[in-house]
Amino acid sequence: MSSRDAAATRQRILEHARRHFARHSYTAVTVKGVADAAGVSPNLITRYFGGKDGLFLAATRVEIAVADSFDGDRSTLGARLAANIVRRWFGAPGEDPLLVLHRASGERPEAAEALAAFLDTHSLEPLQRYLRDSGLDDADARSRAAAIDAFVLGVSTRRRVLRSELGDPAALEAWLGATIQRLADG
Repeated sequence: MSSRDAAATRQRILEHARRHFARHSYTAVTVKGVADAAGVSPNLITRYFGGKDGLFLAATRVEIAVADSFDGDRSTLGARLAANIVRRWFGAPGEDPLLVLHRASGERPEAAEALAAFLDTHSLEPLQRYLRDSGLDDADARSRAAAIDAFVLGVSTRRRVLRSELGDPAALEAWLGATIQRLADG
């Protein structure tokens, strides 16, 4: 097998693993089930990922470009954040590694730790810096960032993890944007 074939096979396994982990609990997902869906031998999952835990960790590696949300005036922060959030939520349903981590955080301590670390590093801390740089004192920036973070996480939990309907993307974006803006403005 060429390295290109191996990379493509590894990627195919990860795509199927993300779908499986997003649709089912960590416990319900089996190496054999992912292997069957990807059309590979379970031995390949062991070789590439070391087993189910390694596959889970690889499938839940999260990358989000948030810098563009913090590029602009604070008066339009809510609209920018809401647009990015809604785009993510409606972009790849069932394959979003952040959703996989979120759903697994109740049954896997390492998933909860990974989700908390990710949100701190890629959401809470940059948002706090942005608010501080926009003229708020450190304590105010911290409390407003924490309120926005808790609000978005709560809506995400209700709508994505508990599987309520997300609803109309435009209406959801407008509501999220207005609420985030109120929290940012204090």
